[in-house]
Amino acid sequence: MSALTKKQINEFWQVGALTIQDAISQKELADLNTAFSQWVEESRAYSEAYGTILDGRPRFDVEPGHSKDQPALRRVASPTEISSVCEHTTFDSRIGDYVADLLGPNIRFHHAKMNSKLPNSKTVVKWHQDFPFDPHSNTDQITALLFLNDVTPENGPLKIVPGSHKGKLHSLWHGGQFTGAIDDAEIPDFEANAIECYGLAGSLCLMHVCLAHASGENRSSGPRTLYINTYAAADAVPLSPFAVPSTHAGRIVRGVDPKTIRTTAFDLEFPEIPKGASFFVQQAGGN
Repeated sequence: MSALTKKQINEFWQVGALTIQDAISQKELADLNTAFSQWVEESRAYSEAYGTILDGRPRFDVEPGHSKDQPALRRVASPTEISSVCEHTTFDSRIGDYVADLLGPNIRFHHAKMNSKLPNSKTVVKWHQDFPFDPHSNTDQITALLFLNDVTPENGPLKIVPGSHKGKLHSLWHGGQFTGAIDDAEIPDFEANAIECYGLAGSLCLMHVCLAHASGENRSSGPRTLYINTYAAADAVPLSPFAVPSTHAGRIVRGVDPKTIRTTAFDLEFPEIPKGASFFVQQAGGN
């Protein structure tokens, strides 16, 4: 039995995104929020990015100005490696069923992260597409953004350009530097056509990896935290090192490994892995 209706499937492929309310159980949602709250408390003991992921970069990324009194933890990379709650949600919750309805029966895990804008966070996500960060042999990939808090107009919601997943792949290189952002000349057109994605805690936004998107500051007194998983059709093979590596990368989430490679034609510049904790550093002009 399908987890999505035909109407929902058609909306995803037309718009490039689909938001589902009550996408996971209330217990799963509560457990994820508890895990993140514990990491926020832990971050008070650090003044800069800390921890270690598979390639030696920090697991926990903090916003400039982070302190014991005002923690600003903005990313936890590869949380499935350190949290059974995250591992369960990624592989065994209903999220995998929704993705399989869109991409076919055989689904492979790529990476996971928690991105947060704590109260009055100044972090801005500039316009970009996900595919140029982690290109594959074909574009059948979905970024699944699970809302751990209510997402409102005030707390930096996701902005998307409907239908942009059907257009060109935009360069993230400018002046010889991998900026992780689309050129500023494109932005007025994006902003003119953008819509914002809202939802109650427990909602899930399924987004095509070629969809242009961004988000602004959190201007509210509450957090806006997303648990983000990227999945691919099992015959979509990675073409570059993972920007967020994981010991779970490549794990089959639904179906089987078809042992085949499916390709589609596209031209794309090779991405650059951030030297710092996350792509937030790249978008801010660092590396």
